[in-house]
Amino acid sequence: MRDIWLECCGHLSSFNIAGERYESHPQATSGWGIKDKGMTSKLTDVIAPGMVFEHEYDYGSTTTLTISVLEHRKGPAKKEKITVISRNHPVQHVCDECDEKTASMICLECAYEGAGFLCDDCQADHACGDEMLSPLYNSPRSGVCGYEGSVKYPD
Repeated sequence: MRDIWLECCGHLSSFNIAGERYESHPQATSGWGIKDKGMTSKLTDVIAPGMVFEHEYDYGSTTTLTISVLEHRKGPAKKEKITVISRNHPVQHVCDECDEKTASMICLECAYEGAGFLCDDCQADHACGDEMLSPLYNSPRSGVCGYEGSVKYPD
């Protein structure tokens, strides 16, 4: 998920699965006296079809994903540990300026205020200027921090 959908600046992340917390960089004990687990567990040991769990990426401008395990599929052993066999459909945003056309860019300044989606026609007249515009990516991190899309799997 990090490589394909979230990674921007090497932020910390964690999974919350069945009451256990798995950290990207576990500490000996958390602030609550609970020992953190790392992310070295095999997925087949901690998740199963029907489970719902959460992933948090970046504790400063946190993106929280709710993940539903629909099915488990075994395939031939490959060099890569995980193979993506499906992706979400990109979310279509309506332009915040004209409220009519589909947005293709986001203003990074306005995104902090929960707005900033711009269609092709409204981008040129946007008050924040071209230098604040970023393409919309098929990611919940679009317009957040330094996210610039997936290098490995382009949107």
